[in-house]
Amino acid sequence: MIDRIGDDLGFYQTTLALRQRRQEVLAANIANADTPNYKARDFDFTAALRQAMDGGGSMHLPDTQLALTSVRHIPAKAVTPDPAPLLYRQPLQPSMDGNTVDMDVERVAFADNTANYQTDLTIISARIKGIMAALQQ
Repeated sequence: MIDRIGDDLGFYQTTLALRQRRQEVLAANIANADTPNYKARDFDFTAALRQAMDGGGSMHLPDTQLALTSVRHIPAKAVTPDPAPLLYRQPLQPSMDGNTVDMDVERVAFADNTANYQTDLTIISARIKGIMAALQQ
């Protein structure tokens, strides 16, 4: 039963991690709105979530064990691939300095992602309250 609860909450954990990653990307775009030759980045949230869930339901790979030939070697951890490869945003109107950040597009995407993040938190909270109520009876 605990495994089923973990699997269910694992989806939401992955969703929140991707939303947080997208928020960082959008914030970087907004922060660099005046940087010459800065290229705005973003990723397809739906495709990234689908890829993360098809990969076992988590954005993390199991630890990789390497053969150590000396006691002085440092054990290595697996490098996790980026579940959301960043793409360049196509500018609607090119600027003279080569910057592709459109503040209107970035603000809308930022606000939309924030609202979706808050919605996901509300859903997780309701799920946990439902599980707690079921366990208390």
